[in-house]
Amino acid sequence: MLLKVIGPKEILYQGEVSLVQMPGEMGSFEVLQNHAPIVALLGKGRMKIIDLQRNTIMLDITSGVVHVRDNHITIVTGKD
Repeated sequence: MLLKVIGPKEILYQGEVSLVQMPGEMGSFEVLQNHAPIVALLGKGRMKIIDLQRNTIMLDITSGVVHVRDNHITIVTGKD
C-alpha cells in the first residue's frame, strides 16, 4: 500500500507500508492491504505505521482526515 501523510507544512511520511493504525474520532482502527474504500475523521492520538521492512514509525497527530482507495492511503493532519 502507498501511504502519504501530509502535515501543515510538509510531507511527514511517504512510502510503501503493510499496516497503518490511526486514532479515529470513534476509536482506533487500522488499514491493511485491500481495505475497503473509506473516508474518516481522525482525532488526537498516535499513528502507528509499519513499513515493508517491518520498521515501526510512530507519529503523534492532533486531528485529520484519511482517504483510502485502491491501496492508496492519504492522510491530511495537524501534528503535535
